[in-house]
Amino acid sequence: METNRRPAYRRQMYHYYDYGNTVRKPNEVFPKHEEIHQAEPKKVSRQIRQNRKNALRMNKGYVVFLSIAVVIAFVLCLQYLQLRSELVNRSRNITSLQRELSEKKEANTIRFNNAIDSVNLEEVRKKATEKLGMVHAEDGQIIIYNNPLDNEIKQYKDIPKK
Repeated sequence: METNRRPAYRRQMYHYYDYGNTVRKPNEVFPKHEEIHQAEPKKVSRQIRQNRKNALRMNKGYVVFLSIAVVIAFVLCLQYLQLRSELVNRSRNITSLQRELSEKKEANTIRFNNAIDSVNLEEVRKKATEKLGMVHAEDGQIIIYNNPLDNEIKQYKDIPKK
């Protein structure tokens, strides 16, 4: 007779298998059908069965509350999806506008550089002095004004002479 007898749930046999390496993994063999002891179902009083049955039922107020909660959650999800879609569309629109702006800036820069390159300042000076009779300003003719607000001065009166 065995003196070191374990309970049925502890009596399990382990078999080891090699799966291509040296680590051994136990494979539990479940106890045989005869060794499994099934507990007899306990007798439950009528009151406990009635309480369990009542706990599984839902009253009308709870069903209405859950229905309203589901509808609100559904509406919020739809609004979130609409906002997300609108955000994606606006992002695409912003990207296309930025691309258009950069293309126009590049075209503007190219046209500006072409205009600057086409003007020969020496030729302009010659035409102004020879054909139009313009002369360079002398030192006494130049009056400097401080106008921090604007780059342009409008003359409403004659400039006073010093």
